[in-house]
Amino acid sequence: MLSLLAIVAFAPQTAWTFTIDTSDRKPISPYIYGINHPEWSGLGPGVTLARQGGNRSSAYNWETNASNAGNDWHHQNDGYMGESDEPGKTMKDFLQNAQSHDAAVILTVPTTGYVAADKKGDGDVNKTPDYINTRFHKSLPVKLGKLTYPPDTTDKVVYQNEFVAWIQKVKSQDTPVWFSLDNEPDLWGSTHQRIWPKSPTYAQIIANNTEYAQAIKGVTPKTLVFGPANYGWQGFRTFQNAPDANGRDFLDTYLAAMKAAESKAGKRLLDVLDIHWYPEAQGDGVRIAFGQDKPGTPAARIQAPRSLWDDTYVEQSWIADSLGKKPITLLPRIKAQIDKHYPGTKLAITEYNYGGANHISGTLAQADVLGIFGRYGLFAACNWGLNPKNVAELAGFKAFRDFDRKGGTFGDTALGVKGETASLNSVYAALDSKDPNRLTLVAINKSSGRATMRFRLNGFEARKARTYTVDANSVATPTAGSPRVAGSTLTMSVPGESVVTIELLR
Repeated sequence: MLSLLAIVAFAPQTAWTFTIDTSDRKPISPYIYGINHPEWSGLGPGVTLARQGGNRSSAYNWETNASNAGNDWHHQNDGYMGESDEPGKTMKDFLQNAQSHDAAVILTVPTTGYVAADKKGDGDVNKTPDYINTRFHKSLPVKLGKLTYPPDTTDKVVYQNEFVAWIQKVKSQDTPVWFSLDNEPDLWGSTHQRIWPKSPTYAQIIANNTEYAQAIKGVTPKTLVFGPANYGWQGFRTFQNAPDANGRDFLDTYLAAMKAAESKAGKRLLDVLDIHWYPEAQGDGVRIAFGQDKPGTPAARIQAPRSLWDDTYVEQSWIADSLGKKPITLLPRIKAQIDKHYPGTKLAITEYNYGGANHISGTLAQADVLGIFGRYGLFAACNWGLNPKNVAELAGFKAFRDFDRKGGTFGDTALGVKGETASLNSVYAALDSKDPNRLTLVAINKSSGRATMRFRLNGFEARKARTYTVDANSVATPTAGSPRVAGSTLTMSVPGESVVTIELLR
């Protein structure tokens, strides 16, 4: 009689076969591997884009580095963004730090019309009589005449084109620097109600973005302008129930208006449609992106990236319910809107997070999201909150960037993949434009059990392979392997709930 151990050892594994087509090629933007406010020490190499943004940016005074916290902290003016009064120091430090790490940069240009005038740190500015004129300075898109540095800090007016002009002088030419039109304007009526008591309408934000984009382009015509950087499903559809929505889809309206603005100005003003996406998907009654996980939350997190593309997947969320329990298919949906209303506009998600910072489900979700971003042609993306302490989530990021902890990176030319079962696995494949003898794969086992993965490499004969596997037992340090590869076929066994990066050489 066989022992129980022998029965387990010889139990058949789940087996999947994937076909990689090297003739089906699409470029992957290098800027999808971004982080908001990176904590460079401890992240390691591989971050390609750094965004300076968030609620604090909306009333940031570049002349003194004062800012207002909005409802994040009692609507207080203070020196949180920079105690130094050296004009622009906060932005210059951020810029130089990012560029020294070979990262492109997105800087936020405030467009609310007011910026903090002081750093008193004394609580809600509304306790001060006539606070709008005493605790804030006017912020205007354009200064007529000569743009100078240092700026005039005595005139109680801050000019954003003067800020942009100064950035052009202090930036490095080694990596790009782009500009975002403020941050989540559809929420200003809540986040920044002291300077914008009611949330903007469609008409207001279109006029606002047009004016500030013209100011930016007037100083640096070749930069990219990102906008409107608005928040979530209701932001995309109704601009958070703006009073002039009148049944119009916001992104449809915004894109058409910015195309009309280009025609009128004689030049493109908006280069990148920029949105923020924190999934509303729930597992066991808990939202995957925020909150304390319950037993069913990790499984929902692992499946949640499917709402970015899968027309057969319906998540548990109020968004899916509002669609009649139908798929969200976010990226194909928005790309179709771009193609219809403003062709040629790039797409970015400059804030996102799928949770699971220190759970293997966070590893799988983060890796899956990056693979999807590359496959569906996203131009730029920045995770919000990813830092060296988020070991599991960071491991999902590193599966594409620094997979061997020696700077190894996923390729930059996406390849066609057949054989995936979205609920059980994902496979992403890429060639390297700088090395045609190198092919990389990121394979995700979403099931709880060990599985055999067989890869058929059409058009690529490999002579050796190396693998780096992350599972619940190895989130900090991947397990390295050197499986045998037989020409155009690689077969390997992978743990349940794991991410494996494979580098093939010929």
